This record gives sequence, structure tokens and C-alpha cells, in this order.
Amino acid sequence: MAALSSDIIPERYVRNFDSLGLNDQKRLLGATVAVVGLGGLGGCVCELLARAGIGHLILIDGDRFEDSNLNRQLLSTMDAIGKAKTQVAAERVTVVNPAVEVILRNGYLSAATAAGWLAGASVVVDCLDTLKDRFLLEKAAKALEVPMVSAALAGGFGQLMTIYPEDEGLSLVYGAADAAPDKGAEVHLGTLGFTAALMASLECAEVIKILTGKGEVVRNRLLVMDLWNSRMDMLTLQSDALR
Repeated sequence: MAALSSDIIPERYVRNFDSLGLNDQKRLLGATVAVVGLGGLGGCVCELLARAGIGHLILIDGDRFEDSNLNRQLLSTMDAIGKAKTQVAAERVTVVNPAVEVILRNGYLSAATAAGWLAGASVVVDCLDTLKDRFLLEKAAKALEVPMVSAALAGGFGQLMTIYPEDEGLSLVYGAADAAPDKGAEVHLGTLGFTAALMASLECAEVIKILTGKGEVVRNRLLVMDLWNSRMDMLTLQSDALR
């Protein structure tokens, strides 16, 4: 951290250049990203952000690893079975990049805890697996006036969007929060490791675009991936009032 502050590029970040510049790397260093959910999406997200050089990670999950996680969750190993996902994630981040400050919230996000647990975040990353929790997280991020990157997957299909506080957001995809089903298509299609890894990478790209101002985020749009047919589609989202 001290090296970057002195305009010295640490060896670990050299291969980020010239896609990222020195000022971009400094912005990542100064950022705090909250990763909510540390399963198939979140495990990949926290590792990729640590490798990219995010300075501070808030890691939130109340679950423990079990055998059924092994097919898709990067942090899930035989040695990790039964351990808290926050603990395993923190250990992994520290091994990958000890310069990253890790803040652990070993529990499930709720309306009561959201504001305190997400405080200080520059960006929130939705790696959750129920629509009820996604809407709760979106509401909290909007209240804190920070953008949220959201992804979901089922089988070989995935979708991604970035939501700013003033955007309509998830309701454009799922309808009203109180009418949305609790579970998505993963109940019928399962969840595959390669889909989780891809969608997590896309979430990280959105985070880095937000923090550096590079590129164009997937805002008021929905990026839909169909890996079985090698298709990617970008859908424009529009509220009923504008149709």
C-alpha cells in the first residue's frame, strides 16, 4: 500500500498495466467493496478483487461449507467442510494478498444489520441466492447511496446488472419485491461451477469499471449469458411508466 501511495508499482500489480494505470490502481487500493454471499459467486469475487488490488473487503455470510458446495464454490475444499465461509474466505484473501484489509461479518444480512455491516462500502456486490435477500440488499445499498452489482445463475445460464441508488433496479427484472418468488431457476437447473466463475468475473469487471470510471457498466440493462449455445444478449430495461 505504501509503495502505491509513493507512485511505486508493486510487482504483484505489474500485469494489471496498461489496462489499468497507476491512478486506477490507487483508486482500487482506496476502495472498500462489500461482498455479500461467499458461495459460488462470492468466493470467486473476493479472490479476484483481492488479486486486482482492492484495498478493503467486507465479507458477509452466515453459512458453513458442506459437501454439496464442492462442485462450484472456489473456496470449498474437503478441508473446509464445516468451516464458516467467512473464515475460509478471509484466510484465502490473506494468503493471496496480505495487504488487503478484511472485515468479517459472520452472519446473514438482515434489515437490522444491513446499514451497519455495509457502512463505508464504495460498491456492494450481490452474490446471494434468494430474491428476498437480493431485494433487501438493494434497498440497503440505495439507502447508503452506493451502487450494487448483481448477478444470478442457473445451470448454464447467467445474468448481470449494475444498479445505482436512483435506478429502479431489480423490480424491472423480477417485478415487485413482495411478489417475487423466493428461489429462481436454479431449483430446476442446478448451479454449475463454470457458470459461477464466469458470472463472478463479470461482477468483478463491473466493480472495477465503477471504481475507475473505465468502460461502460451494465446499467438499466440486463446482460444475459447462455453458455450452452454460446450466446450473450444485452436487454434494455424500462419501467412501465416509460413504455
